[in-house]
Amino acid sequence: MPEHGQHIIEMSGVEFAYPGAGPIFSGLDFTLHQGERAGLLAPNGTGKTTFFHMIMGLIKPDKGTIRIFGEAIEREKDFIRIRQRIGLLFQDADDQLFCPTVLEDVAFGPLNMGKSKSEALTIARDILNFLGLKGYENKITFHLSGGEKRLVSLAAVLAMEPEVLLLDEPLTGLDVRTRRAIHDILQDINLSYIIISHNIEFLASTTGKIYTLEEGKIIVDTEIHHHRHEHAHMFGDRPHQH
Repeated sequence: MPEHGQHIIEMSGVEFAYPGAGPIFSGLDFTLHQGERAGLLAPNGTGKTTFFHMIMGLIKPDKGTIRIFGEAIEREKDFIRIRQRIGLLFQDADDQLFCPTVLEDVAFGPLNMGKSKSEALTIARDILNFLGLKGYENKITFHLSGGEKRLVSLAAVLAMEPEVLLLDEPLTGLDVRTRRAIHDILQDINLSYIIISHNIEFLASTTGKIYTLEEGKIIVDTEIHHHRHEHAHMFGDRPHQH
């Protein structure tokens, strides 16, 4: 587990509402330190995905400040630079994969960041091997199973060599084998990350701190609750899965 260091993400007094709707964030504060692995567990509709999109600059706050890697991030050109250092895994893999073959999809990011074709293909093959996807290079992305698409999406994100990962419901729709693979991959990589998930056991085993969203604010959930199925763990008052 990497040691905690400098601030990577700092959000202060952030407010946001979609047009014609009530506030999603109201004075939201959040900090992610280098080396930290955080989970976010909260009911649907509370703004978890919006939170990720705001970090990536896909949505702009109505009020408040966002600092990433120590810099105030305000303009689109600031976020373009940040997106090269933070990898976002979308909840739906089909939103992330658009090239005909697996190798092309994974190599796209490095190519877009200025790597030569040879360098990009080498990076892509190395990442596919690391994720247990050797032999998938020429497979048609559209024909992959849901679990395979999820792993290829993660490969595409890792190929860009990010410093931080934002993982939006990475286990959704996956079989037990692929869930275990994602879990093991997160244990092996030396990166800071935030995971949105309803699976409390997954968060408990892959993160060091779990947050929740309440009344437009992010808070640390530290209570222990007993359940009818006769075990106890932290964060039991949030909707979750076993």
